[in-house]
Amino acid sequence: MNAPNGKSGRLAFRNARLIDPASGLDAKGGLLVENGRIADIGPRLFNDADRGDPEIIDCRGLVLAPGLIDCRVFTGEPGSEHRESLASASEAAAAGGVTTIVTMPNTNPVIDEPSLVDFIRRRAQATAKVRVAPMAALTRGLAGEIMTEIGLLKEAGAIAFTDGDRTVANARVMRRALSYAATFDALVVGHAEDPELVEGAAITEGEFATRLGLPAAPALAEAIIVERDIRLVELTGARYHFGQISTRAALDAIAEAKRRGLPITCGVAAHHLLLNELDVGAYYTFRKVKPPLRSEADRAAMVEGVANGIIDVIVSSHEPQGADTKRQTFASAAFGAVGLETLLPAALNLFHNGDASLPHLLAALTATPARMLGLPYGTLAKGAPADLVLLDPDEPFQLDEQALHSRARNTAFEGRKFQGRAQRTFVAGECVFSRA
Repeated sequence: MNAPNGKSGRLAFRNARLIDPASGLDAKGGLLVENGRIADIGPRLFNDADRGDPEIIDCRGLVLAPGLIDCRVFTGEPGSEHRESLASASEAAAAGGVTTIVTMPNTNPVIDEPSLVDFIRRRAQATAKVRVAPMAALTRGLAGEIMTEIGLLKEAGAIAFTDGDRTVANARVMRRALSYAATFDALVVGHAEDPELVEGAAITEGEFATRLGLPAAPALAEAIIVERDIRLVELTGARYHFGQISTRAALDAIAEAKRRGLPITCGVAAHHLLLNELDVGAYYTFRKVKPPLRSEADRAAMVEGVANGIIDVIVSSHEPQGADTKRQTFASAAFGAVGLETLLPAALNLFHNGDASLPHLLAALTATPARMLGLPYGTLAKGAPADLVLLDPDEPFQLDEQALHSRARNTAFEGRKFQGRAQRTFVAGECVFSRA
């Protein structure tokens, strides 16, 4: 992953509400940064203005928390930089309070060789404002046939292994990959959709899909793969993460696997927490995502899963698409929605609705993904990198897609009213975004 140089000298935050899910801290106080790292933190620094005359930021009672870690970000670099480059993705991330983006290997060429992992790291170091942690492909060319050299890719800097939005359909290949990954204690990230059942589908199966006359696939296409991969984890002992789930059936299967002590985690995309199949409306292609928007019962189950901790992380599933691929008929349009800048506001919707506390939500965006991926971020501990977000959880705003920092504008939340967003973002003590 890239490591921004950060800001030398001292920087003091005072008059803040400090929330550090990693330690359970939730208190009024201040924080001191020295040479890009957290030097001190606590209530006694609440109004401290005399620590070597540092630069002082008055937080005005706003929340100071670890910078967000987004575990599922698709970019176009290399190969499709016109859709999104690492630089433009980092601009969007910084505006959303995200200080680490975990990139998917679905590029051209596919990130399935150590040299390409090194390319992503070097390119991010040169162009990105935030930290970039690359995942590498689980199978060569994402073809689902031959597993990659997991050991060499991990040595090159890959933090996990996935075929992104593609399911490894061959159970024998998946078993071998999991067994191999287990020898390196490598995390495998899977996509749960039976490829045969979802072939050609544009929406989830049901009455609404029938009314629209769109090709559809049953929601159980997700649970079928979830249950298969749970059995393979049980067989191999590998660490496994479902990149995103969207159905009650999948949630229940994962809950049972966790009760049995299997090393399984899962995530949910922000749009699956707020939107359901009816939000497709009159063939609104910006809400054509993969997996598709589900029933209201499934959406409510995802909120429940976040609240009770069965769902470990919330992701943006940021997938930029150009107008040429989205301004088509619904069945022909590309899947995907941008989400780096709406990840935090969408998650805060659960807080404002009373579904989850603010520290609980922030844990799913900071400490938990850091722990899962073995990253030294997501905490306000002394000595940790000063990756921070200053957020106002109550600021109302209406999303203007033209103001997004991503090169693409295919947001699923066009014109939506939100409450709460990032005000300033810091990476290694350096301000990389300020709303003022």
